[in-house]
Amino acid sequence: MRSIWNGNISFGLVSIPIKMYPATEDHSVSFRQIHTADGGRIRYRKICELEEKQVETGEIGRAYEDADGALIPITDEDLAALPLPTTRSLEIEAFVSAAEIDPLQMGDAYYLGVNGTAAAKPYALLREALRRSEKVAIAKYVHRGRERLGMLRVVGDALAMHRLLWPDEVRDATGVAPKEKVKVRPAELDLADTLMATLGEVDLSELHDEYHEALEALVAAKVSGTAPVAGPGEEPGGAQVVDLMAALQDSVRSARQARGEAAGGEEKATVTELRGRKKAAAKKAPAAKRGASSTGGRTATAKKTATGTTQKKAEKKTGSKKAAARTTTARTTAKAPAGKSAKKTTAKAAAKTATKSAAKKTGAKRGPRAAS
Repeated sequence: MRSIWNGNISFGLVSIPIKMYPATEDHSVSFRQIHTADGGRIRYRKICELEEKQVETGEIGRAYEDADGALIPITDEDLAALPLPTTRSLEIEAFVSAAEIDPLQMGDAYYLGVNGTAAAKPYALLREALRRSEKVAIAKYVHRGRERLGMLRVVGDALAMHRLLWPDEVRDATGVAPKEKVKVRPAELDLADTLMATLGEVDLSELHDEYHEALEALVAAKVSGTAPVAGPGEEPGGAQVVDLMAALQDSVRSARQARGEAAGGEEKATVTELRGRKKAAAKKAPAAKRGASSTGGRTATAKKTATGTTQKKAEKKTGSKKAAARTTTARTTAKAPAGKSAKKTTAKAAAKTATKSAAKKTGAKRGPRAAS
């Protein structure tokens, strides 16, 4: 791989000699301009206006054109003599979290490799420091006649740099969003969530440029003298969306069919797992639980009633037995005092009878004496 820039990474007093390599490449098909009337090649020739002749690339320099149209030559030596450390160095300004970088600022990517064996140790030190801190380095450097902003991060065991636009180079988004006040319903958001979940994640390494492949096939067909096999692309539909819900449902159905999830029938392609419906199901669940609880309550009540009835019957029987026992005891108790009373009454009666008999005898004896 050919390097496009040589310099140093500088942070503090540490300097790391590096080489910069392009980290990306363009795989588009290159076309040449031709004259459509006869197929002649159209070229861009660099002509010197004073000599009216073509010049080679090595003979071309740079100049600044002022307001009067005068050209002021600027040589490589002039640029190298600028009092800026960034002319031959990546000057690290700060270490920040990658989340602080606006993706709109990110541009071309480059790999930074060591330039010499002495650079291995400080290179590894910076790499591991970035890895452990989970931060990126913000650096300034000069490339192609401009001072630029870069972001250094760790990629595997190498350091990579993304060219960043200056913050004032990113245009404001005012006026881009729709001016109409649009209200998005929860059901539409639920369907959008379902569509996102259905599409799922993707392995970016599996994605490829289908347009590039179609162009190569077209060129191959032209070279072989055969007509292109593929027909014209499908015309895009209108931008007016009449029924957003229906469009979302159709999108979910198509995505599921593409993933082979709707082979069992049309009902599988119907959107059923919605957040709102989950809430409704969640609301129904307590009702079911209440139903189950009431059923269980009725069963428990029935069991309690049956148990209470059994206990009452048992208590009645036990009470009857106890009552019978008490009656028997009372009768026995009543009989026992009655016998004793009878004996005492008989004794008293016998005593009275004996007293009366004795009184009669005494009276009988006294009676004749009184008469005489």
